[in-house]
Amino acid sequence: MGAEDILFTRARIRPRAVLKTMAIRKAFLMTLKPGQQDEYEKRHQSIWPELEQVLSEHGVSNYSIFLNRATDQLFAYVEIDSEEAWQQTAETEACRRWWFYMKDLMLTTADNKPAMIALDQVFHLD
Repeated sequence: MGAEDILFTRARIRPRAVLKTMAIRKAFLMTLKPGQQDEYEKRHQSIWPELEQVLSEHGVSNYSIFLNRATDQLFAYVEIDSEEAWQQTAETEACRRWWFYMKDLMLTTADNKPAMIALDQVFHLD
């Protein structure tokens, strides 16, 4: 490995091969309807393979959703390759079917998309 293959970040040395690209970190809030926590978790135990494929093909990774059981609020964190590709996932048939499948469990917009509040990153530590 030559010097040109090393990337220095905050006193850490990482091989370039490990860093595919610098991901864009996104976080947002969503809200469940009362009494839907168990069903929401159940449906996420095994998301559809075609939805996983769409997300992967559109550069979505490291996607996690956390539940505040006291408030029914969901906190989602995801890493994406590009905003454009992230927006394109919403146009896929698999994503739209998933939204339709989930709409009875959570607050949504008129087109069944989960009602989301985007969060701004104020701190990050690798």
